[in-house]
Amino acid sequence: MPGEGPRPGAWLRASLVVGAAPATALLLLMANGALAPRPGLAALLATLAGAALVARLWLGNLARLAARIRAAAAGGEAPSLSGTFLLPSVQEVADGVARLARSLAERGALVERLRRADAAIIEALPDPLLVLSAERAVLRANRAGREMLGTPGEAGAPPPDAAALLRHPALAEALDRALATGAPASADLVLPVPVLRDLVAQAIPLDPPLADGGRLLVILSDRTRERAVERMRADFVANASHELRTPLASLIGFIETLRGPAADDPAAQQRFLGIMAEQSDRMRRLIDDLLGLSRIEMTEHQAPSGSADVALIARAEAEAMAPLLAARQVRLAIEAPERAIAAPADPDQVAQVVRNLLDNAIRHGRQGGEVRLAVAAAPGRDGRAGVLLSVADDGPGVPREHIPRLTERFYRVDKARARSAGGTGLGLAIVKHIVNRHRGTLAIESEEGVGTTFRVWWPGGA
Repeated sequence: MPGEGPRPGAWLRASLVVGAAPATALLLLMANGALAPRPGLAALLATLAGAALVARLWLGNLARLAARIRAAAAGGEAPSLSGTFLLPSVQEVADGVARLARSLAERGALVERLRRADAAIIEALPDPLLVLSAERAVLRANRAGREMLGTPGEAGAPPPDAAALLRHPALAEALDRALATGAPASADLVLPVPVLRDLVAQAIPLDPPLADGGRLLVILSDRTRERAVERMRADFVANASHELRTPLASLIGFIETLRGPAADDPAAQQRFLGIMAEQSDRMRRLIDDLLGLSRIEMTEHQAPSGSADVALIARAEAEAMAPLLAARQVRLAIEAPERAIAAPADPDQVAQVVRNLLDNAIRHGRQGGEVRLAVAAAPGRDGRAGVLLSVADDGPGVPREHIPRLTERFYRVDKARARSAGGTGLGLAIVKHIVNRHRGTLAIESEEGVGTTFRVWWPGGA
């Protein structure tokens, strides 16, 4: 029954079970003389009394446990042991497990939020960033890194063209030094293709490594613009001082003549003032082209955005050339579709290329001859879709040995003829740098006595 205590026989047997071992040990000690009889008897009595008390408590707990199990079985409920052995109930254990699971889930969600926040911060950094394994494999890259080294892909994806960068001797040495010393190392890099870039690379070892095995962090800082500005200042001073010297000397000479011998000669004054106006206009165009070329060189490493309708731009620039065409008595033949979209492209710079090529063909072609302007969709050398712009003249042509140098600034095949034609010597250099910025191609074909053809391929096409 639920309130029954232990039976006397059960209590005696339990006492013997609990006290048998210590009582036997005491008796053996007294028998061997190791323990005096009086203290030994006292210890034996205390041991038996303690055993009886422990047996009574033990049997009582067992009786209560049996009563609770019978009651739970009769009511169809799970037994609770908390009142018997001070153990938690099944429900309490379940509640504790649920609380622990919730806590772990909350902590996991927090860790995931922090991971996403870190990834978003790295993705938005303006400087290119790469995460490398110990074997120098690219594990991750941010958006700036993917744009600089290849086509932008998914966040964290490695750029496809990173292998060429990692093979650079200066960067490889910096990576070795960072892994060997455990301290950051830096290196100055110059990447010649697809356009010239000046970079500063920081190699930072990661200890402990990241969860994905990342051991090295590479941060690339683009210094192309700053160094282009330095070169621009030096080039501008050198070019301006060289090219402006001749027209400036002419102006000074004519001014002295007007002040002296021609002071009272109206006819000479009008002739000299006309020449001075031409020289002044040449100086203005020269300075404009120098400044324009410098601006283009500063942004050449940055690919353009947006799109440009090359056919529409070509027709507009051809109309703007009407006065020069009339002055040289040159006919212009145009072949262009309704639309020819280049992308990514800067419409203003595309117009500048068309303008410079037309100006070059009209000025250096045959007096009273013909210039042909054509626009058509055409694939590039790598098979990408694009737009082909071609400008051809029927002038004297260019000797084969001069063709590779035509895009150098101030390079002239026939200096006297070029100056008389009114060119600055910078138009084709501007064309080359704009085409490089657009990741396009420029091809020049010429045959002496037949004419010269310039072909510019732009990526895109529609």
